[in-house]
Amino acid sequence: MTLQATQGHRVVVHYKGTFPNGEVFDNSREHGTGMKILLGENTLLKGFDEAMVGMTEGEVKTISLTCDEAYGDINPHAIISVPREAFPKDFEFKVGNLVSGAGPEGHPVRAKILEVNDEEIKLDHNHPLAGKDIQFEIEMVEIQSPTASSE
Repeated sequence: MTLQATQGHRVVVHYKGTFPNGEVFDNSREHGTGMKILLGENTLLKGFDEAMVGMTEGEVKTISLTCDEAYGDINPHAIISVPREAFPKDFEFKVGNLVSGAGPEGHPVRAKILEVNDEEIKLDHNHPLAGKDIQFEIEMVEIQSPTASSE
């Protein structure tokens, strides 16, 4: 009998994330290793996690997620301007680059630089895939029994 992935199984998958036009935004094969997941742990997008349930080793499946099912719409309140002084004096600003730092409560934050002027930097704190419909090609590489350890 062929083992099907269910909640509680540890699995290894390869995936390729694309936009509807076919442009690739992520590919696990380029990272050199498959992604290891405990099904049902809810650490992934719900649609991605649900798509793996019932798959067998070697099976390939393609799913499409609307922006609502993926990373949500763009939140205009997540686009803010901060004083240039919030950055180190020698910081090199480049529109489109990602920056990391600490928020007001000390939590780590990431944002994309949208605009730069002499006084302020406009930052977008939305997820880079917010507002976008996306697709994933998922290949089930390995299914381990629910009691197998993750090494």
